[in-house]
Amino acid sequence: MPTINIYFQNDNYASDLEALTNELKIFVADKLTCGDRKLNSNEISVRLLQSGGKGMLAKVELEITAAPYKERVEKQDQICLDVRQFILEHVENLDDAQVWLSLNELGHSQE
Repeated sequence: MPTINIYFQNDNYASDLEALTNELKIFVADKLTCGDRKLNSNEISVRLLQSGGKGMLAKVELEITAAPYKERVEKQDQICLDVRQFILEHVENLDDAQVWLSLNELGHSQE
């Protein structure tokens, strides 16, 4: 069950990011789908987190965590670039975003 944490400092991005949540889940599900695993958008959790401090690298930053299927590992940089472009195209007045994809073993409490 992948998660996406979206960090932003400027409150102006909150409404666009909130409105984009379902479309982002569909987009990321497609990007993370591979031969071993067909992912559905309802399996992805998205969290919007307003960040304090001055240490962010971009105006909006996304951390995606998912299991390390071979195809995902092989195309992880392209997945990040594609998600970044998607965010830049859909969030008004956003000129910079960074995306990290953390592929690791996951445990979860889902029954």
